[in-house]
Amino acid sequence: MDFKKVMDEKYKEILEGYMLDPSEIALYSSQKFSRKAIEHKISPEDVVSLHRSLLSELHPDLPESVHRSFDILLEVMIGYGFAYREHQTLRSIQQELNNEIDIAVNMQNTLLQTHIPNLKPLDVGAISVAAKKMSGDYYHFVQNKDHSMSVAIADIIGKGIPAALCMSMIKYAMDSLPDDYHAPNSVLENLNRVVEQNVDASMFITMFYGMYQVHNHTFYYSTAGHEPGFFYRQSDQSFHTIEGKGLLLGVDKQTKYQQYEHTLQVGDMIILMSDGVTECRTEEGFIERDTLLEMIQQHLHLPSQELVQTIYKELERAQDFQLRDDFTLIVIKRKIKIRGLTRLFKGY
Repeated sequence: MDFKKVMDEKYKEILEGYMLDPSEIALYSSQKFSRKAIEHKISPEDVVSLHRSLLSELHPDLPESVHRSFDILLEVMIGYGFAYREHQTLRSIQQELNNEIDIAVNMQNTLLQTHIPNLKPLDVGAISVAAKKMSGDYYHFVQNKDHSMSVAIADIIGKGIPAALCMSMIKYAMDSLPDDYHAPNSVLENLNRVVEQNVDASMFITMFYGMYQVHNHTFYYSTAGHEPGFFYRQSDQSFHTIEGKGLLLGVDKQTKYQQYEHTLQVGDMIILMSDGVTECRTEEGFIERDTLLEMIQQHLHLPSQELVQTIYKELERAQDFQLRDDFTLIVIKRKIKIRGLTRLFKGY
């Protein structure tokens, strides 16, 4: 006996049993039949047709109007069957895409991973969280041979896999720079040429690149249209916007970038971010930069890593735990020394 006949007989058995004894056991048997039917790709309209023929066989005296009613049900199930099969196909395609995206996310995390340098005069914290699976933000630290530290933070105007590929290219271009190639303006000019030649004209990149020289505690930096961060001055407990201008990467390969510098005293701090930090949207609208500074001021006593994580949690909570844009925040503190011991600024 072929499978179809087996299924027909099984359904007849279930139908007859339920008509004689409408119990929960019979209903459970029908559920098991449904799973078996789906497994063997028996369509809903086939089940309706079978039900109609069996009902005619078991109760030939039923009014003709009842038998005709199955014509409506059969047409409904035919449409349902087509829609269901299309839905299953789309689900399979979606699952394949999700699997590929998961692989791309893992590759992105591997390719773009970075480590915070361990420099005694500095306390550095960083956090980067994607709003969706793939991030359009990027940050990177380099500990140079002259004991200086370089830091880059970038935001791709464009999301998803194209942005991830673009960031991977930038990371490769940065890794390919000579070991003594640290000047922020020169780095941006080099990356700008790479982006202009290799990235689609519809994609642009903002980037901030800085270098901290330990021997003179000076922070040199250049910006390519990136979200301005802040300097915190401990002496008068004030915040100041990091000034700087520069064209986005990839617009004009001849662009020259100006280099700026800022000296950090003990207890001073550098705050870098992507626009996902300052453009957090709550029910009242975007948060103000002053509101962000108030949050930072409140938690200045924390070590840098705890500070960035605390700010992220507070802004995440303000958005009902739904990030609307990628979030990247970096804090670089110059530690305070007291009686030969180094400690973090406690905000007194």
